[in-house]
Amino acid sequence: MSDGTGLSYPARGATAPDSPFWPGSPAGFRRYARTVTIGHGDDTWAAARHAVVRWEVKRRSGFSVAPADGGGLRVRESGRYTITAGPGRFAVREPVEVVAVVDTGNRCGFAYGTRWGHPVSGEEAFIVHRDGDGRVLLTLRSLTRAAPAGPWRLLFPVLLLAQLGVRARYLRALR
Repeated sequence: MSDGTGLSYPARGATAPDSPFWPGSPAGFRRYARTVTIGHGDDTWAAARHAVVRWEVKRRSGFSVAPADGGGLRVRESGRYTITAGPGRFAVREPVEVVAVVDTGNRCGFAYGTRWGHPVSGEEAFIVHRDGDGRVLLTLRSLTRAAPAGPWRLLFPVLLLAQLGVRARYLRALR
């Protein structure tokens, strides 16, 4: 049982943003991974690194992101944020926590996990990386299952459909 303030799933860091190869996933989650090229060269790399750690993939995809723990917008390990989707009184607020951050010479990004009250349960990672030819890539990894409790649980099939459109926006966000 949870105290209602922690992660809504037990597999913290399961999307492994620090690893070029995604190891096995915990049972019971829908696994998704996709990589797209966003450009070439040092300027693209610098801009992508800057953008990804400031939630630009989410923000350029129509979400707002606000620190929920008094910290700044830049991602930080164990930082808590509220992601908001939709307008006004129809807005859906999604409580999340950053569970992993990577920032090396050729790889930069993070993973966040859902907290209790999020419409789904799982983890999502946004990673920018570059190869030896100077290509700059964005990789999206996610693990999703129905929320463990609450009204969103019944809407899980609808949320999966919405997730398809959102992922398409994510993959275009840094191009």
